[in-house]
Formats: sequence, structure tokens, C-alpha cells
Amino acid sequence: MPLEVLTFGCRLNIVESEALRLQAEAAGFKDAAIVNSCAVTAEATRQARQAVRRLKRERPERPVIVTGCAAQIEPARFAAMPEADRVLGNDEKLNPESWATLARSNSLGEPGAMAAEKIAVGDIMTPTTLRAPHTGRQPGHTRGFVQVQNGCDHRCTFCVIPFGRGNSRSLPEADVISQCSRLVEAGSREIVLTGVDLTSYGRDLAGEPTLGALAQAILRALPALPRLRLSSIDAVEVDDRLRNLIATEARLMPHLHLSLQAGDDLILKRMKRRHSRDDAIRFCAEIRALRPDIVFGADLIAGFPTEDEAMFARSLALVEECGLSFVHVFPYSARPGTPAARMPQLSGEIVAERAARLRAAAELAQKHHLNERIGRPLSVLTERGNTGRAEDFTLVRFSRDIPAGQIVPATGHLADGRALLAA
Repeated sequence: MPLEVLTFGCRLNIVESEALRLQAEAAGFKDAAIVNSCAVTAEATRQARQAVRRLKRERPERPVIVTGCAAQIEPARFAAMPEADRVLGNDEKLNPESWATLARSNSLGEPGAMAAEKIAVGDIMTPTTLRAPHTGRQPGHTRGFVQVQNGCDHRCTFCVIPFGRGNSRSLPEADVISQCSRLVEAGSREIVLTGVDLTSYGRDLAGEPTLGALAQAILRALPALPRLRLSSIDAVEVDDRLRNLIATEARLMPHLHLSLQAGDDLILKRMKRRHSRDDAIRFCAEIRALRPDIVFGADLIAGFPTEDEAMFARSLALVEECGLSFVHVFPYSARPGTPAARMPQLSGEIVAERAARLRAAAELAQKHHLNERIGRPLSVLTERGNTGRAEDFTLVRFSRDIPAGQIVPATGHLADGRALLAA
């Protein structure tokens, strides 16, 4: 039976899931289930634990291996689950020897194993170089994803991810271009650069190259690449070369997803963020002046500890003041060991109610974005299911069968709140 890999969380995990699947298969490891977990919220961790139980219940004889950020941060908790046969750390999951060892293991899957014997999780703060996953073009994907950075040197008070990912590490430019080149040769029409703290790229490398320098080098080295896209970035860390590239390079897609988190200065300070409310508004205005077709998405947290109604209102207003089109709303979730977990907490009812209001504002903003694009000519990279993404990341649904992996002109004639409908 083939491996089953279940992925939770970010795009980085998606890339790494494909890499570990290829490594496990190459090692001869098969007929097992792998859960690549996320720890960004308590709900994400709960879903991973639920999945482990379900997988073992469906096929009791099949080994279940748990890895990812939740497994890295709470290995003993997962190892204590009788349904989990092995717990691998985030660094170990990308080491081919880990899968070769599991393939040779005679004890994997034996009932009654001690929890400590199940754990293969090292100190994630130890690695100083990036173990970059090599995936090739992922099956069914028209875009290629390249991990150029991992880890984070910042310590936002709500965030546990640095303890799951370690310190910031970058992939040298030559290795990035090599991976991008293979993806283009395999047919990828768009490449997405991913990382935990993408705009910190290069600070650990000789010469401290910036994300802007890397993007420029990729576009120069690969003239056949039609599209280059960035995943989530921190606006305060955007370098001048990247700003210039946004303004002048049509192949760099006009869509930026910003890690904003809140719109109130005191809450931002308590979060230990590095920008103010005015910084966020000014950045969006400046970039929009450089690239009028730019579209912004953002992450916003509802119900952070100590947040009062006036503070929340400023986050709510940020959707309009920054002109956000795509908003990911996160109800605040206390994570173990973080400073924010020790702050005065809001009730679950207040957090849920504010998250609902923020989502309603996000839905209105997305509807406005879609309605503005009705009748406009768009360039769409087609995907499975007769859908595709425009350059500004607008989702387009076609009313006819259309092959995936093509860049086609399209004009939306109707919007359904989530996507444009095109003939």
C-alpha cells in the first residue's frame, strides 16, 4: 500500500510533506500514514491529534508517524498517544536517514512501546544551515513552491512557531535558482517563494543578500519563468531592491500577503511586533503608488489578551484603511510557554464574536475586490477543477473544461463572493 501523508498548516508544510514522502518512498518505507502537524493554534494541534486517532482506527495494523511543528514542540504529548508509533522532529523529517532507519526498524508499530522510545526529536535551535526539501513539481500543482528560508529570530509574544522551526536559516542563491530551474523545466508556470519569515532571507548568509536581491536573481536567471510570487511577508522588513522590483517587474506578481496581526499600537507593542498601525497603512499606500494593480492580503488576530473594544475596532478598520482584499482571521489561541499566554485572557465568547465580525469585514472586502474586477481582462494560470488564479491571486472559475497549467486570458462576468465566474 502507498504512503498516506496528511498535512496541516502552512505552504511550507505542504512543500515539506512532498519532500518527506519522496524520501520515505526512496528508503523503501511504505504502507504507513504520516501526519505533518501544525502548531500555530491550539485547534491545529487538536486536529492533528484527532487525525492520528482516526488513521489508526481506520487501519490498526498501519504505522502512524507524527511530525511537524506540533510534534517538535510537544513530542511527549504525541508519543503518549497509543495510536502514534513514532514522533519525528522538524529537522529529522527532512533527513533521508530518518526514513531509512524507520524502514529498517523491527519495532515500529509494535503495541506497548514506551513513549520515550517513540521519540526522535532533536534540538531545533541547533541547526545553522537550511536542510532544503527537494520536491520537484508536485503532482496536481500548476505552481512550484521553493522553500528559501526557515525558522524565525523574532519572538512575538503570541507565537510558538520559532520553537517548532528554530532560528532563521536561508538557502543560498545558487541552490534556490537550481531548484527553480528544475521546476521550470518540469512545466511550472509560476514559482512561489516560501519561508517562515521570508523577508529575513539572507541575514545568515555571506554578504547578507536580501529577498529583493534573490527575487531579482531568479528572474534574471530564468527568463522562461512567466510568474514569480512571494508568500507571506513582514512589511517592515521589505528592502529597497524588492520595492523597486515590485514597481518595475511585471513577472513579480502584484499580490502581497502581509503579517499585520493587529491594528492597534498598544496591542502591537504587547505582541512585540516591529511595526505600528501607521507603518502598515503607509506601506500599503506607498506600494500601491508604485504598483497600482497591487492587491494585499493579511493575517489578523482577533481577541488578543487585554484587547478592549476600541482596540479591536482599530484592527477592524485596518481592513479598509489598508485596502485589504484577502484576510486570514485567527481567533487568538494561547500557546504553551508564550508570554501572551500569561497575560489577562479574554473569554472564549468575546474572542469568537470578534473573530466573526472580523471575518464579516473580510468577506465584504473580498466581495468588493471581486466586483471591481468584473469585466476587466485578466491573465489566469489554470488549475484543476476548471479554476485558476489571476496575477493578483483572484480566484477564477471557468464555465467550461479547461486544461490545468496554462496561462489564458479571461474576463469575469459575475462574482459569487469567493471567485469570479468566467466563460
